[in-house]
Amino acid sequence: MVYLLLENGFEMCEALVPVDVLRRGGVDVVTVGVSDMSVTSSHGVVVTADKAFSDISVSDMEMLIIPGGQPGVDNLWENDSVKELVRKVYGAGINMAAICAAPIILARLGILDGKKCVCYPSCSEELKDAQFCDGVGVMKDGNIITGRAAGDAYDFAFAILEALRGAEEVNKVKSAVCYE
Repeated sequence: MVYLLLENGFEMCEALVPVDVLRRGGVDVVTVGVSDMSVTSSHGVVVTADKAFSDISVSDMEMLIIPGGQPGVDNLWENDSVKELVRKVYGAGINMAAICAAPIILARLGILDGKKCVCYPSCSEELKDAQFCDGVGVMKDGNIITGRAAGDAYDFAFAILEALRGAEEVNKVKSAVCYE
């Protein structure tokens, strides 16, 4: 099961493009309402989450995805249960993906120390102990995938799909959505 966290202030395309691409690729992905089942994006679009945060478990998790957006990332960071979940996921060696401002959550928890990663350019100062790869849209280092920004949402989603189901499935989905 792939879980994607939704908190008020999330960036819509960084969350919903991966959901769409992964579901097209046959991945069971569930959106998770962290504070509420009804979640408002950073631009005022309301989305209903599939599952409540209290109902998810690390035991059935294949990947955790954290979209960016402000104040969504700040809201996630202020939630101790989210930080505890991220630590458990990392400790269990489960795949993780974060885009835009969300990699700073991983960086603040020490998860990106020594790893190649990207994030929204103005957040890069938070990646002190990571290897920030400037000018790159998506970076995979081990079981962690990071994305730069909303404009990289499809490439981020395809990198996640490839990590979970392989290049052949990515090519099928790219063809289906006319991605060139």
